[in-house]
Amino acid sequence: MLVTLAVENYRSLRRLVLPLRRLNVVTGANGTGKSSLYRTLRLLAESARNGAVAALAREGGLPSTLWAGPETVGRAVREGEHPLQGTVRTQSVALRLGFATESFGYAVDLGLPQIRGDRSLFALDPEIKCECTWSGPVLRPATRLTERKNAAVSVRGKDGGWRLTELKLRPYDSMLAEFVDPRLAPDLMLLRERIRSWRFYDQVRTDAGAPMRAAQVGTRTPVLGHDGADLAPALETIREIGDAAALDAAVDLAFPGSQLGIEAHAGRFELSLRQPGMLRPLTAAELSDGTLRYLTWVAALLTPRPPELLVLNEPENNLHPDLLRPLGGLVAGASARMQIVVVTHSRALASALDLQGGEADLQSVELAKDDYGVSYVVGQGKLDEPSWHWPKR
Repeated sequence: MLVTLAVENYRSLRRLVLPLRRLNVVTGANGTGKSSLYRTLRLLAESARNGAVAALAREGGLPSTLWAGPETVGRAVREGEHPLQGTVRTQSVALRLGFATESFGYAVDLGLPQIRGDRSLFALDPEIKCECTWSGPVLRPATRLTERKNAAVSVRGKDGGWRLTELKLRPYDSMLAEFVDPRLAPDLMLLRERIRSWRFYDQVRTDAGAPMRAAQVGTRTPVLGHDGADLAPALETIREIGDAAALDAAVDLAFPGSQLGIEAHAGRFELSLRQPGMLRPLTAAELSDGTLRYLTWVAALLTPRPPELLVLNEPENNLHPDLLRPLGGLVAGASARMQIVVVTHSRALASALDLQGGEADLQSVELAKDDYGVSYVVGQGKLDEPSWHWPKR
């Protein structure tokens, strides 16, 4: 389980070190950094698949994603004696991301590309300047396990000494994705697989042309796809090898007296919902956007193969307010099997989670912005931050 998430110089997140618990609910007004926090987790997950640099390039590269304010805000500015203005940069441009569990930690430092020779067309691609993994929740000299500086990768041996590997990394390749020698760095291999198990659900299509509204190939689906297209086989998989009772209860709680059905025709599955008073079940093509979206969250949260981390971004979209309480119960119950981060605009959903958390290890995180555009956690002081150190370039 992640116990700390850290980010520096990413959009409005000038510096954020956030403790995490089993169930984390992130709220706040528009523009306070909720989406940036969500993207931070996605970028860390992309690092394990060598996709963080490309993901940042798609956002416009470092010029678009870096903290846009001044490097420091002096006392005179804070006290209103001088207006806010740019200053000469004294430190290297750095976008830093990291996390820690009780057993392992990882951090990456990305900077401006060094274009050599002829001008390159890939100028939006940031470069990975350094990466580090360590044992335990806090980076210290004695806990470092692997370290990457520019192209070189070093590993700590069983005798405590450091060994320079033969691997030479390109500026856009992550050590997490490229180092594949289990004899030299077994901990790195384990960490990579744990990161790759993280799941994110964000843009789930429920419009009239959404794939989930049509029949899909019926194959066992213990993990719902990120776009929800394989919703029908995923729900049937839960019924056959997962918690069928929890599935039926989730449907009945949201739609009292209704029964979920999965029909198979020529190897293709299609879901339906039989509701009280209806002479026939409604097919997926006839169901409302909100009904389909709720069933999507049911499939994601009741998965027979729970991930280490599940992140839901604005799951309240298109849901009727009456469905927020059943959704809150689903999320709270699922947190017993996996760590969950919910990013939401809905105070009603946050309240439902607070009310239904019960014995869940629940944490509510409210983000806000100060007068200088810096996102911060409401009520978090310096002494409330977990201990955190960035690796040096």
